[in-house]
Amino acid sequence: MEQHLSLAHSETLKDLECSKCDETYPHTVPQNVCTACGKPLLARYALEQLAGTWTRDSLLTRPASLWRYGELLPISDPQDIVTLGETMTPLIHAERLGARFGLTEVWVKDESRLPTGSFKARGLAMAVSKAKSLGLTQLAIPSAGNAATALALYAAAAGMTAHIFMPQDTPTFNKETCQLAGANVTLIDGLINDAGRIVAERKADEGWFDVSTLKEPYRVEGKKTMGFELAEQFGWELPDVIIYPTGGGTGIVGMWKGFAELEAIGWIGKKRPRFISVQSTGCAPIVKAWEEGATEATPWRDAQTVASGLRVPQAIGDFLILEAIRKSNGAAIAVTDDAIREAMQLLPTTEGILTCPEGAATVAGLKQLVAKGMIRPSERVVLFNTGGYQS
Repeated sequence: MEQHLSLAHSETLKDLECSKCDETYPHTVPQNVCTACGKPLLARYALEQLAGTWTRDSLLTRPASLWRYGELLPISDPQDIVTLGETMTPLIHAERLGARFGLTEVWVKDESRLPTGSFKARGLAMAVSKAKSLGLTQLAIPSAGNAATALALYAAAAGMTAHIFMPQDTPTFNKETCQLAGANVTLIDGLINDAGRIVAERKADEGWFDVSTLKEPYRVEGKKTMGFELAEQFGWELPDVIIYPTGGGTGIVGMWKGFAELEAIGWIGKKRPRFISVQSTGCAPIVKAWEEGATEATPWRDAQTVASGLRVPQAIGDFLILEAIRKSNGAAIAVTDDAIREAMQLLPTTEGILTCPEGAATVAGLKQLVAKGMIRPSERVVLFNTGGYQS
C-alpha cells in the first residue's frame, strides 16, 4: 500500500471544517458532527502545497484503485489502510441505451464492481481505515442495506465490531451478508432515520463510534473518488451531466467537493457537470425542496419505494446536496417505482449491465429528462449504477 501514498497525509490533511458555520476541529481525534451547529464536518487539505508538488503524471505508475489519489485522502499511515481490493470502476459507453433516447454520449459508471457490490465500499473503506488510525474498535451504523454490508465486511477485515441497525424490510442479501460477516445486526420497525435515532441514543453508553452518512467526516472522502475517477477516465475534462440516485446524497456532496479540490491543484478547469438528483416519487424530499426553492428539505412522511437506498426521509446533508444542484445549474427529479422496474430491465437488455433499483432510477430519470428537453443530443451524460442486482 505504501506505493499508493507518495506524500504523507499528515502533511496534506489540515483539519476538519464545519460545512455550515466554518468551525474547525482536529482530525487527530474522533469527530462526528459540528458541536456548535450539528452540521457535517468536511476534511480540508493543504491544496496550495499540492498544487506545486503533485502532478497528474504521478498517477501513471499507480495501481488502478481509489487509493491512487492518496494525497487527497485522509489516511496518514499506509499501514492503516483497510482494503478489500477496491478497483477503479469501469466507465461504459452505453451506445445502445443512448440511441433509445436519441443521445450519442451516454456513459454508465458501474459501481457494482466494487468489493462489497456497491458504491458504499468507497465510503466505508475510508471511514474504517480512519477509524483504525484513531484506535476505534466499535462502529455503529443505521442503514437501508448496502452501507451495512460494506461496514460489516470492512470492519471484519479490520478486526473491529460492527453494530448495524436496519429496517425489517431491508433486502435479504444485506441482512444475510452482515450476519455472515459477524456483525451485530438489529432489525427495527421503521425507516433508516428511526435506526439512526437508536444509534444516537445508545452510542455513548455502548462505546460505539457513529459512522452514519455525513455524521462522520470520512465516508464523503471515499465517495469523492468517484469524481476523481470520472475526471481521469475522461482525460481530465468533466462530463456535461451527472445523473445520480439520491438517498443520503454523500456522492453528490463528495464529487462536488472533489472537483473543487482538483481545480485548486490545477488538474481540471472551472467546468462542472450539471448534477441531476434522482429520487423516488415515494420519497422525494430533495426534489420537493428544489422545486420550492428551499435551502433545506423537510422530512418526507410515509416513505415507500422499491429502491431501499432512496428511502431516506431526511438527509443531514440536504443543504449541501441542494447547493451542488443549484450551483451546477442542475435539477432534482422524481421517478415512479414502475419506471424504476422498467429501467431495471432496460439497462441489462441494451448494455448487459445488471443494476440495483437505485441505479435503474438514473435510467428512468434520463428518460424523463430527455422527454422534457433538459438534455441535448450530443451532451456527455454519466449515469451512476450504484450497485448490482440483488434478489
